[in-house]
Amino acid sequence: MRVIWVDGESHNVDVEDDMPLLWVLRDELGCTGPKYGCGIAMCGACTVHVDDRPVRSCSLRIGDLKEDAKVITIAGLGTPQSLHAVQAAWIEHQVAQCGYCQPGQIMAATALLDATVKGKPPLSDKELDDQIDRVMSANLCRCGTYTRIRAAIRTAARKLQGSEP
Repeated sequence: MRVIWVDGESHNVDVEDDMPLLWVLRDELGCTGPKYGCGIAMCGACTVHVDDRPVRSCSLRIGDLKEDAKVITIAGLGTPQSLHAVQAAWIEHQVAQCGYCQPGQIMAATALLDATVKGKPPLSDKELDDQIDRVMSANLCRCGTYTRIRAAIRTAARKLQGSEP
């Protein structure tokens, strides 16, 4: 038996140490945000934050989590009444088509903005685009909404920097 912190709540789970975090989240805890895409950490559909860092939950064994690790899924980013800036921008730019990859895309985008924008001097458009390309190229979208993903991340970045209402 181990305790895992997910979206601010503690959960007791009784699973083998080699079970991927993705299956603990989905099968044991009923978290449907992270998706199974490839199972080899290549597509990003399973991305969650562990201790404020984006990780591919399909390849992280539960036994490799620190005892006090904090896991955040897309359900822990915001609420319907108070969306995270990235979630709001996703809606504004109508990014989702099928929606399957979107939780992983949003989790990668929020980690990107937390690391490069939040509380930091504003990036130029080129610097921001370079960061978006670098980080988001590791997340696949079969529907091809990359242009809208980029626009949404730009909007969220400007909002977090305070240069857009």
